[in-house]
Amino acid sequence: MKTFNLGTSLLILVILLVTHCLGTEAQVCRPSGSIRGRNPPPGECNQENDSDCCVEGKLYPVYRCSPTVSGNTKAVLTLNSFQAGGDGGGPSECDNQYHSDDTPVVALSTGWYNKGRRCLNDIIISANGRSVRAKVVDECDSTMGCDGDHDYQPPCNNNIVDASKAVWKALGVPNDQWGELDITWSDA
Repeated sequence: MKTFNLGTSLLILVILLVTHCLGTEAQVCRPSGSIRGRNPPPGECNQENDSDCCVEGKLYPVYRCSPTVSGNTKAVLTLNSFQAGGDGGGPSECDNQYHSDDTPVVALSTGWYNKGRRCLNDIIISANGRSVRAKVVDECDSTMGCDGDHDYQPPCNNNIVDASKAVWKALGVPNDQWGELDITWSDA
């Protein structure tokens, strides 16, 4: 029976570590189902900030998960108004309050929102050579949509950071380019 030497043991350890890291990186969040769109009643879908309204009969994927959070999590920044009467619908989930468009606040996709565990915590958003600190105040629901509670908008994708105008301004994005932007984010 041969004995392992230190070099062999280290090699096995490195192989196991690399395999684990690659497996973790390769984890994918797949849709957990879909919902069928219905047309909103007249005047019930707020299209401020170019928000989409559900389309009758269209299937929209829903997600209970989001990609794994890291120190540099890739996401898509979208524009949302958290003010009363804005396209965000009702008051924010975390504090039952509305928030000024001039305040850097965000809603995270369902998986990242993590059943409210990120509520009122700050995240750091980076893009366009800049970074901004924003407070998590809401969930961008990836599991439901196309109803009155969700302003007759489709469910969010699983990789969304839905941000106030203050976040977009802080990142130095020209107003005519507001809407969707590839970003990275991390917990502050």
